[in-house]
Amino acid sequence: MQPPPLPTLPSEPIEQEIERLPSATRRLAAQLRLPLAEAAVWEVLTDYESLPSFIPNLMSSRLLNREGTTVLLEQIGSQRFVGLNFTASVRLELEERSQEGILGFRMVSGDFRRFEGAWTLVKTDEGVRLRYELLVQACIGMPIALIEQRLREDLATNLRCVALEALRRAQVAVPCPL
Repeated sequence: MQPPPLPTLPSEPIEQEIERLPSATRRLAAQLRLPLAEAAVWEVLTDYESLPSFIPNLMSSRLLNREGTTVLLEQIGSQRFVGLNFTASVRLELEERSQEGILGFRMVSGDFRRFEGAWTLVKTDEGVRLRYELLVQACIGMPIALIEQRLREDLATNLRCVALEALRRAQVAVPCPL
């Protein structure tokens, strides 16, 4: 018996937006639609310590504290661009609003002046729309144009990786017909 085929994303393209704001600040967003229930995607988004296993450039993600729907998370990302290794660390406070389909986050400490956003799930007739929004403000001396380029690519990649992991888990959860 052959293993099931690997999940693939729907052919619909990822929609991306970018807004250049003053003071080395960028607002970025990306979204796609998935043929899954909200709960399946939510489970992947909130599996914090497993995120590095399917999100490239995320070296670690540690759950530091949980109080009700508020989570404290430490993440370290690393990547190479323009011939240099760039590593960034953030400590994030997340607010899990599962009934609304919103996982909001904001940096409480880290390597940016500002780093905040949300993962949003909206139920559709075909499943769910997954949206990732990020507002980032670089520290003085950080080349915001290079950071913007990387973030634009990473936003779409992270969205795809979360979607593929949710599809993979949903596929595994389906019983194999005999």
